[in-house]
Amino acid sequence: MVIPVHDVNPVRRTPWVTYALLAANILVFLFTPGLAGSVTGEGGLAQLCHLQAFLDQYAAVPRELIHHRMPQVVPTGEIGMGPQGPGCVVGPPGYDKSPELSVLTAMFLHGGWLHLLGNMLFLWIFGNNVEDRMGHVRFLLFYLVCGYAAAYVFALANSGSGEPLIGASGAIAGVLGAYLVLYPRARVWVLVPFLIFLPLRLPAWIVLGLWFVLQAVYSSGGGVSQAGTVAYLAHVAGFVAGMLIAWPLRPGTPPPPEPRGALFGRRARPGW
Repeated sequence: MVIPVHDVNPVRRTPWVTYALLAANILVFLFTPGLAGSVTGEGGLAQLCHLQAFLDQYAAVPRELIHHRMPQVVPTGEIGMGPQGPGCVVGPPGYDKSPELSVLTAMFLHGGWLHLLGNMLFLWIFGNNVEDRMGHVRFLLFYLVCGYAAAYVFALANSGSGEPLIGASGAIAGVLGAYLVLYPRARVWVLVPFLIFLPLRLPAWIVLGLWFVLQAVYSSGGGVSQAGTVAYLAHVAGFVAGMLIAWPLRPGTPPPPEPRGALFGRRARPGW
């Protein structure tokens, strides 16, 4: 998989909403209980129990979204001693949870710093141009709609799952889908792992098209032994939603500037 680092596609106005989303995701991550260990490399049972309790309250859970029924017992955030040794205590929930609102809060939660940085990198590179084309308010609404579409499609396909669904990936996948529709010929600088990281400048339709194909393959179970903790289907759903919403804006979108210089190698670097 190539790693995007920069696109050659200047904007006309400051992408304030993109900046605000970046800041909000980072701040929420820094203040999420139990995630300090994922940053410092340290962790323990207490942090794990706090994190489980926090995610159960604020993450989106597929069976809650579809069946609208809350579990009778949830992690409390405390540590207890059981027959198998110490563990996280469960008990009746001491809060009221709205499954619909949990989709919104889940968009700003991440399970680790790699999860966060990967999402923020894609939002940083591609979000500003989509916001520039849509406008600030419409872009924010677009971002949230894509996030909700991704979460509910994934929940429909996994209606019995009690695993928390977190991350901005579904909403950001919508941004990628919109960028592909609006700026397919924009050049994107990427790093390709080939013995070393080789810098290349490729059209957006190749970079984002490859990303979507990989997500679709992974969501079907191909190419990976197991999906693990990555909701690939949510990525696919968000991407498709972003494409469909952005399609009516395509005719009036000005083309990106023509790149100068070679498309790869040393001669291309001055054109950054």
